[in-house]
Amino acid sequence: MNNPTIAKTFGWMFIGLLVTFLTGYGISMNPNMLLNVMSTTGLILIVIVEFALVFFLSARITKMKPITAKISFLLYSFVSGLTFSSIFVVYEMTSIMFVFLITAVVFAIFALLGATTKIDLTKIGTYLIMGLFAVILISIVNIFLNSSSLDFFLSIIIVLIFIGFTAYDVQRIRRLNEKGLIEEDNLAIYGALELYLDYINLFLQLLSLFGSSNDN
Repeated sequence: MNNPTIAKTFGWMFIGLLVTFLTGYGISMNPNMLLNVMSTTGLILIVIVEFALVFFLSARITKMKPITAKISFLLYSFVSGLTFSSIFVVYEMTSIMFVFLITAVVFAIFALLGATTKIDLTKIGTYLIMGLFAVILISIVNIFLNSSSLDFFLSIIIVLIFIGFTAYDVQRIRRLNEKGLIEEDNLAIYGALELYLDYINLFLQLLSLFGSSNDN
């Protein structure tokens, strides 16, 4: 599908992922920085900044200047990379790269589906959101149950949810572009953020399912 906005969206998503992975890898190579990032205070600050940036981008995307949107997205990618540093400590690099490749293939298939299907995925989006909230609640309960079987089952459900979100979000970006309600560059950044979140969550769940722990 020849759509400049969709192409920009995927381009910015890739840039965001690159910033996140490079930041995470760089932090993981510095023990002192890693300890500061993984401290309770550090994690709380990071979570607050992440939520603030997502809220800011989502609420102001139709009004902000394109350069502001781009800087905000890159800043979010960088901040997310700080917490991402932990995966380079927990998992083997070869395992991370392998799962990243699997994620890319799965993501591409369902992104293509969302970009080309004539089926209206609007209602599916509602069910996906409901399913995500249900999984979050069950995950909180499982903190006390500490059931590895339930944790495994929830990981599979989350993978399915974000596969669905991938197709849903791509179709939504396509339709927003057709309506022309959001400036093209801003829509590309907004879409990149949505797809970035889909990709990251899909990657993390697949990594938890198939990743090999780093024994060093």
